[in-house]
Amino acid sequence: MSRQMVSGKNRRSLTGAFIAAAMGVLVAGAAIAEQKRGPVTNLPMPRYVSLKAAKANVRRGPSLTHRIDWIFKRRNMPLVVTAEHGHWRRVQDRDGAGGWVHYSLISGNRTVIVQADMLPLNVRPEPNTSIAAQLELGVVANLGKCDPDWCRISAGGYKGWARKSDIWGVAADEVRD
Repeated sequence: MSRQMVSGKNRRSLTGAFIAAAMGVLVAGAAIAEQKRGPVTNLPMPRYVSLKAAKANVRRGPSLTHRIDWIFKRRNMPLVVTAEHGHWRRVQDRDGAGGWVHYSLISGNRTVIVQADMLPLNVRPEPNTSIAAQLELGVVANLGKCDPDWCRISAGGYKGWARKSDIWGVAADEVRD
């Protein structure tokens, strides 16, 4: 194995170059963080919302002149906003289906959809606690507190903690009070 000795002067240049490169990464990271805000609302992008209406036309583009591709028909369904343009938001559901909807059809109230059949709602955010209820696959629940691995959800009068990996509508790294 060949090693190359670095003199004190060269070591200082390498240290300076390393610091300059690190500063460049920090500046680039700050620019990326700024780009992750919606141009209309200045809210984080992407972000989770829910469908306020019982019926919402999903359009190919951000205006009434664009063709309706399909209709969302489930009130409170969780969606993720991926783009903004004027009064329009590009959204996707858990299957990746989506398009543009008018902002008045979505709400900031957070909901999740159950992705595991007979999902146990634990009394505490721990795997070996008693179970308050079980939710069927596809149930839409209101989202409450979240820690790194668990979220408190409620549906049909039942409340409990579910693993984040078993629900859709919350980011894996999201923590909520």
